Amino acid sequence: MATTTSLPPNTPTGAGFQNSNFPNPNGPHDARIIIYGYTPSFALCVLAIVLFAISCAVHVLQLVRYRTWFFTPLALACFLETVGYIFRSLSSKNDPYHIIWFVVQYFMIVVAPVFISASIYVCINKLIAWAKSVGYVLDQWWLAPKVILWGFVTVDILTTIMQIAGAALIGSSQSNQNDPTTGNNILLAGLAIQSFSFTIFLTVLTLFRFALSKDPRGQSKVRTKDWFISALALASLLVYLRTLFRLSETAEGLFSYLSIHEVFFGTLEFTPVVIAVAILAVWHPGRWLPYSTDASSDASPTARVETSLEKENPRADA
Repeated sequence: MATTTSLPPNTPTGAGFQNSNFPNPNGPHDARIIIYGYTPSFALCVLAIVLFAISCAVHVLQLVRYRTWFFTPLALACFLETVGYIFRSLSSKNDPYHIIWFVVQYFMIVVAPVFISASIYVCINKLIAWAKSVGYVLDQWWLAPKVILWGFVTVDILTTIMQIAGAALIGSSQSNQNDPTTGNNILLAGLAIQSFSFTIFLTVLTLFRFALSKDPRGQSKVRTKDWFISALALASLLVYLRTLFRLSETAEGLFSYLSIHEVFFGTLEFTPVVIAVAILAVWHPGRWLPYSTDASSDASPTARVETSLEKENPRADA
């Protein structure tokens, strides 16, 4: 990771970090300091571009193969991550002071996990529809598909807008030598609300799995989905870890310990997200929720056959 040097303690308020080996070009879009708090690692950028580009291709191929169009946001997330790291690499090699490149990479890398979360929400909706189609009784209001999908997606969209607005204000403040505290507070509020919302989602996911295990009539049926549910849970936890890191980093303030050491970005931002998209590529819903288009078709082909046979051969006591 690149090394950064702090300006002398008596430097005027608003001072940050500069790379002694990378003089400021002082272009029209350059800030006085490196807003990242370090010069981004080019090796990390290249690794991220390669892995997310491969993940994007794999997810697009599986979208076409399984026709799981509801999983399109995940392929889009991989694309956004790829573009984000391309702009981050420009900062690394060409100009780490460039505000536009910083804002674009931040926008892409921050927005991408929202699409990952949205894909996970849709999969949970599909699982709930499948569970109901094979006989589970899930009448809790918090397991209503509209509550899960639109509730959590709406919160994610609003909090992401807050984060982008906060980051843009920070960049503008640093460029104009103004106090960036307001932008950082907006960013912090967005992350705090997003973290709380995702905590609730993880609770709902846990309660959903618990509700399935409590119903003795469906023990054998739920086992066929256990690997997929576990994969969704693990991917969710990884996205949650990344969100908590961003929250902690922002809570410490600008140019704090977490924000000026890229190793934390690499291990707690890049790594969890790339592993999450890889997990969802291996345990793709197309192999676990085939032909998922509505509540009646969320069941597996075997379940649909069983339902059809039951309709054709009603029980004698019915």
